[in-house]
Amino acid sequence: MAQISFLLFPQVTQLDLTGPAQVLSRMPDAKIALVAKTLEPVPTDAGFALLPTATFESAAPPDILCVPGGFGVTGAMENEATLAWLRRAAEGAAWVTSVCTGVLVLGAAGLLRGYRATTHWASHEYLAAFGAIPVKERVVFDRNRVTGGGVTAGIDFGLALVAAIEGEDYARFVQLSLEYDPAPPLDSGSPGKADAATLERYRAMVAKSASDRPARYRAAAERLNRPPSSSRP
Repeated sequence: MAQISFLLFPQVTQLDLTGPAQVLSRMPDAKIALVAKTLEPVPTDAGFALLPTATFESAAPPDILCVPGGFGVTGAMENEATLAWLRRAAEGAAWVTSVCTGVLVLGAAGLLRGYRATTHWASHEYLAAFGAIPVKERVVFDRNRVTGGGVTAGIDFGLALVAAIEGEDYARFVQLSLEYDPAPPLDSGSPGKADAATLERYRAMVAKSASDRPARYRAAAERLNRPPSSSRP
């Protein structure tokens, strides 16, 4: 049985979690766990809540650890209980993974030093501060670290991970079962394709709703890289 554990935290982007969870749940004998600090409902950025299935204390050791992203990652990066659980869970996990800005929580836990990684295009510039090697690809594998780009890339991430574990034939079967055959009605899904007005509108939205995010990212990286204080005799 494959134990697949997703970190759950307030203001998570639910598709970062539910997209890959739907894909990975199709693996043979997969068991999905949503792990949070408590078993209280956790609000997502979509306006509805998700119910944790385990706490940091009760969660079984995962075979696959996955951290989704969202505006709530800043709080997760600053929560020592969250980071401590990630470090413990990563020790025995076969795969340590993330989707979107969840990679920065892995980084804040010290789990990305020297690993190639990707994230949402708007947060790509912060990867190096956590010791990661930034790669502008939709899904990036480096040893047992697997990272996906923004939000919808979580489905691609899930299929790529299924292919690595169960083989490409099985991943094709999962893709067909989900009818994952993207044909977006618009062509504005990346900065290189969006027009200037749309890009500026997105940046303005982020600046208004999460103006403190860059400073909090930098502070998390500084905490990670701060040398341990020496004890005095």
